[in-house]
Amino acid sequence: MAQGGDNNGTGGGNKIPHEEVQPHPVKEQLPGIQYCVNSPPPWPEAVVLGFQHYLLTLGITTSIPSMIVPQMGGGDTEKARVIQTLLFVSGLSTLFQSLFGTRLPSVVVGSYSYIIPITSIVLARRYNVYTDPHERFIETMRGIQGALIIAACFQMVMGFLGIWRNAVRFLSPLSVVPYVTFTGFGLYHLGFPLLATCVEVGLPGLIVMVFISQYLPQLLKLERPIWDRFAVLFSVGIAWLYAQFLTSSGVYRNKPAKTQISCRTDRAGLLTAAPWLYIPYPFQWGSPTFHAREAFAMMAASFVSLFESTGTFFATARYASATPVPPSVTSRGVGWLGIGVLLNGVFGSVTGASASVENAGLLASTRVGSRRVIQISAVFMIFFSVFGKLGAFFASIPIPIMSALYCVFFGYVSSAGLGFLQFCNLNSFRTKFILGFSFFIGISVPQYFSEYYRIDPSSGHIRTHSGWFDDIVTVIFVSHTTVAALVALILDCSLSRETDATRTDTGLHWWEKFSLYASDVRNDEFYGLPCLLNKLFPAV
Repeated sequence: MAQGGDNNGTGGGNKIPHEEVQPHPVKEQLPGIQYCVNSPPPWPEAVVLGFQHYLLTLGITTSIPSMIVPQMGGGDTEKARVIQTLLFVSGLSTLFQSLFGTRLPSVVVGSYSYIIPITSIVLARRYNVYTDPHERFIETMRGIQGALIIAACFQMVMGFLGIWRNAVRFLSPLSVVPYVTFTGFGLYHLGFPLLATCVEVGLPGLIVMVFISQYLPQLLKLERPIWDRFAVLFSVGIAWLYAQFLTSSGVYRNKPAKTQISCRTDRAGLLTAAPWLYIPYPFQWGSPTFHAREAFAMMAASFVSLFESTGTFFATARYASATPVPPSVTSRGVGWLGIGVLLNGVFGSVTGASASVENAGLLASTRVGSRRVIQISAVFMIFFSVFGKLGAFFASIPIPIMSALYCVFFGYVSSAGLGFLQFCNLNSFRTKFILGFSFFIGISVPQYFSEYYRIDPSSGHIRTHSGWFDDIVTVIFVSHTTVAALVALILDCSLSRETDATRTDTGLHWWEKFSLYASDVRNDEFYGLPCLLNKLFPAV
């Protein structure tokens, strides 16, 4: 060090240069993940983690049939069989997706994207002639099955023929930001609004979940991560016991029926209705019936699920510490999701299939992105769907408890989308406009359409003489993910994308090496199929 210098750098002599503050470095793969796609944890830990993922799937698996089956004329027995069927098919689809699809640790569950066209089928006038509730349920289910089978064919064509691959290739980190972010934000109605249906159970569940997963690891430091890794088991167990205590103490004895259904642990009707042993089989409700108009509306729902599942794939890859999903792998995964929708239609499980957003968020909470864990969860799904009484016991967890978990995990998925901002130039006014406009339109337009749909679900906002066309428009524009992704993609591709400066601002100079499967040697490690299957389904 030079003598006589000013240590503060304000006087004469030789000055000590200050160390320049640097921003956080860009990371192609997310650090801090203990077990990535191909590195499974020890078997005992993997089994517990797989059971945790299974528990998380029960929220949507039970809520969609509980919403639709009574409108179809079905009772608790029909509802239990539909839940078992949906869980069974979801387990098969999850195995197919992890083995042959994207090969990411992505769980496949029932999708809310199909609710609008399914509701239109349920409310169709032709089913009013059936006075017997069970007969009406059977006929309505057959109509839903036919529409799902057609939608599955559309989705398989989009995936396996490479149509979706060619569309995804236009994405950049800039357009991926609102895409993935709204994959989580767009499901806000499944978070606190459902939690608030029984706030005395749901809110304590949310507080316990946040405390165990975020604060307890800092207060009680252990050699191995326990609290954050198994926070779902701890929080669900505590909240479920609390709900059971409130139920047993008679707090809800004179409450309205809606409150009792949301809060009580003995009003699901599944434990008594579910058989001890039941194996779902194809066409268990009879031969499907096909109606062209309803098939078109269901295809629109399938189109929306493509957007939402693709956003989930990007978040899953991030939290599994994999490279961004190549377009060919995304298209392959979409094709296998179409096979999942086909299974839903053939077996008769009320709704279609999509990648689970909440399970992608659980990967972030546990820091475990192992494919083996997800495959174990699929085995749990199939096992508990066959042994109905055991599965019904866990399916009786009140929905507000599951919604408390969604508040955490949907937020994780949204933050995965915001993470792609590190590859963009946030000082560019073009970047600011695309992000701000797509975020605002992604919130505003679906809110507009959803309000009108709630007012009159039989016709939606678009009042034409063709109900199927009304459903198509409503399904597309009520989806936050679809609207935000389309707006961002169109603006990103049309606003001077060909200049070098713009390509740098949007992160395309970094993103392009992931657009071709063979351009990165890591892709074979994360997404490669076995040799024979790789010849049948080559990735390009």
